[in-house]
Amino acid sequence: MGYRAIAEALGLSRDIVRNHCKAKGMGGYVAATVKNLKEREVQNGICLCCGKEMQQEGTGRPRKFCSEKCRRQWWKAHPQEGNRKAIVTKKCECCGREFSFYRSRKPKYCSYDCYIKARFWRD
Repeated sequence: MGYRAIAEALGLSRDIVRNHCKAKGMGGYVAATVKNLKEREVQNGICLCCGKEMQQEGTGRPRKFCSEKCRRQWWKAHPQEGNRKAIVTKKCECCGREFSFYRSRKPKYCSYDCYIKARFWRD
């Protein structure tokens, strides 16, 4: 059922229905809406730490914990679950020394001094 059909059935304008649906996370294609609703059913309200049920907001990121106390307790018990980025080693283009960095960055030099030497000094 489209926005226009819903609006006619409710006696509202199409834009009001569309804006309301988008605000509640139901905008866009039907497949995306169905997927979104299924995800909300699965994630609806169980604290990862204590297992207590909780109410989820209609918008925003779904909550994982019922309280700040539970959040801190769970992360203290599961530090390995954090989003750790892969560390990569590479040789410095200026001095040849190996250095480590996070994969999301693309450095060429091991230090600011090597960057300055490579950029401005002539050998």
